[in-house]
Amino acid sequence: MPGNSELAAWLRLTLAPGIGGETQRRLLAAFGLPERIFSASPASLASAMPLKLAEQLLSYDAQDEIEAALAWAAAPGNAILTLADAAYPQRLLDTPDPPTVLYAMGRTQLLNAPAIAIVGSRNATPQGEANAEAFAAALADAGLAIVSGLALGIDAAAHRGGLRGKASTIAVIGTGIDRVYPPRNQALAREIAERGAIVSEFPLGTPALRENFPRRNRIISGLARGCLVVEAAERSGSLITARQAGEQGRDVFAIPGSIHSPLSKGCHKLIKQGAKLVDDARDILDELGMSGAPPEKAAAAQPSDAQASKLLDCLAYDSCDVDTLAARSGLTAERLYAILLQLELDGRIASLPGGRFQRIGP
Repeated sequence: MPGNSELAAWLRLTLAPGIGGETQRRLLAAFGLPERIFSASPASLASAMPLKLAEQLLSYDAQDEIEAALAWAAAPGNAILTLADAAYPQRLLDTPDPPTVLYAMGRTQLLNAPAIAIVGSRNATPQGEANAEAFAAALADAGLAIVSGLALGIDAAAHRGGLRGKASTIAVIGTGIDRVYPPRNQALAREIAERGAIVSEFPLGTPALRENFPRRNRIISGLARGCLVVEAAERSGSLITARQAGEQGRDVFAIPGSIHSPLSKGCHKLIKQGAKLVDDARDILDELGMSGAPPEKAAAAQPSDAQASKLLDCLAYDSCDVDTLAARSGLTAERLYAILLQLELDGRIASLPGGRFQRIGP
């Protein structure tokens, strides 16, 4: 990390309102380090930006914000990384819009480790969350840090799986790093800060603003070698991450699901557009050219023939809801959803409105 005066200049550059990443990089390319930018006259800076904006940059008083950020960075486990730091994530430097400054907490060395992004719906099904956690745990055990966005649903499940594996997990958040959103993930965030890493490009104190979450998605995909979408609706924000991953030259993977499920539409759309269909973590490792195979938990849990037969018997040929099936079969919700998904993919049952299922095959 640079010295305080140098870091203060980097912070000043990013804290000034109206000075976006593109303008910041243009100034850095023209003048070098931020200290030189702030030593220049408004007229000189006008070669790289509008004069009015240059005057605004030089006159903006960010001292209180800078002091707060420096104090935060001085605490154990905290760091502020700039584009000039050797510890800055090298994969982000290959992307079109790398953040000028990153606030990081925890094991910051993970930011340069081999990684895979796992994203999906906030309103995931129990089976989707189980798949995300299983894939994440297997891929983390195989040496890939799991990158996601700390949202509810698939993101949280991916982080939990990453924490179970050897390579751990990285949370890229859309608020200031001193805030946790959603609040329900407070405990998960603390665990990630202790055993993984949390990163944000937004200044301390930045609240949960809707426009910041799509913006942080480019960092999720940029830190990774590829992006896996587990469950996503047709207009899901996860598809933004997948699109950005493709634009950044990353591999895109998707887990298929039922043709009747709205949360499969996004994944099926990606597959039609060229994303790689996967049903086992080995598929991803093979595509990334990683030697060795993950342990047995690499694949989403598959139902046994005996369990499938038992559930078909419980279902009979009348439509039935999940609660009734659970009572009849004695299966846990996780196993029940896994079997129902597989039976639907095999064309042996159909999902009906109202969360009901009906047997349509032998």
